[in-house]
Amino acid sequence: MTKSILVLKLGSASITTRAGEIDEAIISDITRQVAELATNYHIILVSSGAVAAGKRFIKNYKGKISERKAAASIGNPLLLGTYSKYFQSYGISIAQSLCERQHFSNRAQFLQLKETYEELWKNGVIPIANENDVVSNLELKFSDNDELATLLGVGFGASMILLGTSVPGVLDKDGIVIDKIDSINNDVFSLANKSTSEVGLGGMSSKLTFAHLASTMGIRVAIFGVRTPDGILKAVKGETGTACTPKDCSISARNKWLASGSLVTGRVMADEGACSALRKRKSLLAVGIKTIVADFAGGEIFEIIDEQDHIVAVARAKVSSYTITENLKQHNLEIANASDIVVL
Repeated sequence: MTKSILVLKLGSASITTRAGEIDEAIISDITRQVAELATNYHIILVSSGAVAAGKRFIKNYKGKISERKAAASIGNPLLLGTYSKYFQSYGISIAQSLCERQHFSNRAQFLQLKETYEELWKNGVIPIANENDVVSNLELKFSDNDELATLLGVGFGASMILLGTSVPGVLDKDGIVIDKIDSINNDVFSLANKSTSEVGLGGMSSKLTFAHLASTMGIRVAIFGVRTPDGILKAVKGETGTACTPKDCSISARNKWLASGSLVTGRVMADEGACSALRKRKSLLAVGIKTIVADFAGGEIFEIIDEQDHIVAVARAKVSSYTITENLKQHNLEIANASDIVVL
């Protein structure tokens, strides 16, 4: 592909009215800006809003899982129909892409998804992605669409991810937008408002969490206000919102998928020496493990944390946690090979 990939995520609160209805004026403005960007980028539009748009049709809506699923099934065609209406003005067709977490945890399915998107782009079609709320398993759901956008961006090798929100960017303690964040650390996370909107699932903490993952994988991330005049176009240029500096990253596409798209089932705590060795691209041996935090089977993905509970890496296990427990004193037992470990 000659164009680079740009992922644009739009939150529910930023594209709906206070009454929960789709804000057509905002959708119209978004499609205008996206149509302009489509000349230079392959666009993935990740749009929330289906539940918000459909919940008014559910009597005495209380937000139960069954009610959310029903609202999504009503609201999704309304949302897609609105996007289609305004994109048609620019001669652009759209495609619906309802995703489930399992599509990312299975690499073969993930590559099929990628091929489908590439076929859409060849034909000038913009995919609009959302979680398949109607059938998604509660235990295997995305945390929110910030995660979905990040998995698509990292997995597809996007050059930039734009996280649109109802506020103008990451705000400091005085309520002023921070133009640039070089490192998303605990000080930055402390600025996040822990609350979410009335219609959304995420919040600034979620956006920072996935911005950290994406920037670690070498992707530019901007957190910006959707209702800022020309906000999308300005965010691409770094003229509005908060820009998160990408890190140098040379790992393979497979390992990027491993770090972001695979389902983590287990967790181990490694000692300081083992963590240091991992950062030097060494394998993980049983002797470096202090404790098994959560069990896993051979071939499954597990997290490696340090003694301060910080995530150091993710890896594919060569053996089960049971085997590790039984052989902790076997110094040369390889738990994960360096080629199957991604340091975060």
